[in-house]
Amino acid sequence: MTRILIAGSSGMVGSLILKEAIASNTVREIILLNRTSAKKLPEKVKEVIHADFENFDGLENDFSNISAAFFCIGVYTGKVDRDRFRKINIDLPVSFGRFLKSNSPNARFCFLSGAGADRTEKSRIAFAKDKGIAENKLSAMDFRGFHSFRPGYIYPVTKREEPNFSYQLMRYLYPLLRLFGKNASIKSTELAKAMVKVGLEGGESEIYENREIRELIAP
Repeated sequence: MTRILIAGSSGMVGSLILKEAIASNTVREIILLNRTSAKKLPEKVKEVIHADFENFDGLENDFSNISAAFFCIGVYTGKVDRDRFRKINIDLPVSFGRFLKSNSPNARFCFLSGAGADRTEKSRIAFAKDKGIAENKLSAMDFRGFHSFRPGYIYPVTKREEPNFSYQLMRYLYPLLRLFGKNASIKSTELAKAMVKVGLEGGESEIYENREIRELIAP
């Protein structure tokens, strides 16, 4: 039985990963780790309401026998202060990873990172530095497979209220970005499909840049 775990299923990418997993005949059980309850879910989905994503004590059974885990929790730059930004981008995925490793040592871990993530940990850009630190710490946990996905601009296939003006502009310019090549952008549905594919089937790379993510699902 393939049992998967998703953190961040209410977000743009996480919700699409959930949709892909529900449609998959390979996935028999889906554990959702949420802070608040979602809408009505199909029978093979179990929702676990948990507020503290730095402490998962008591959730050992929910983290056990996991084949693939998807961590899609993030925050937009400028939305929170620096300490909170660092906590969300580093502390939360690392705590999640440690607990997963303790209870499902053979799980694959699929991490939603971002273009420009800096594993030298020297970048002056907070997002790049934090994502690089998180990638390094998760990679060192020696999962059966750790895979970091670094998309460029993620085009929301389902229209949404954009978080700021720059995202409004990027959505408007998306047709041009698509012409610039495979490194610039990706559809939200493409990203979710690629992450699920690697989570269920494995992948040859630890890091997937935007171009490589798109190539994973190319016809």
